[in-house]
Amino acid sequence: MSDISIRLISPADAEAMAALLRANREHMAPWDPLREESYYTPEGQWQVISDSLRSGNALPHAIVEGGRIIGRVNLSNVVHGAFQSANLGYWVDAAATGRGVASAAVAAVAEAAFLTYGLHRLEAGTMLHNVRSQRVLERNGFVRFGMAPRYLRIAGDWADHYLFQLLSENWLETRSATS
Repeated sequence: MSDISIRLISPADAEAMAALLRANREHMAPWDPLREESYYTPEGQWQVISDSLRSGNALPHAIVEGGRIIGRVNLSNVVHGAFQSANLGYWVDAAATGRGVASAAVAAVAEAAFLTYGLHRLEAGTMLHNVRSQRVLERNGFVRFGMAPRYLRIAGDWADHYLFQLLSENWLETRSATS
């Protein structure tokens, strides 16, 4: 997956993100919160991206293949100081699933989190039945450490999630073992 990269998203990406979200709306519906219609518009994405960047506690990245955005990988709830942690979330265009794109994007954002942003810990949650996403995390060295009942409101219902974490020192060990 050498042609997969990530970069910080910008408000200039709003139109491309809106088109990608509209194209993947049905594909993402079982995994996403319910959204207002405006979320799927360029104006709505411009607002989401701008708010995210202004918040100071989010690092949203576009997943890029061949110069085209094919998904998003986010570091949210970024906390510095003694905590040095963030939550990780990601999604990929339906046409790009099953090719290792999500795994490559998670690997790239973990590297950025630990080497560029100086974080110590990443946490991610998956719905209990989302085995594919769990495998993405495990391939990247994440370890399941618990289950959170009614963790997030997905598709209108509170859903239980398995919680995974990756510590910087474990990431370095995993990276050394695979290089």
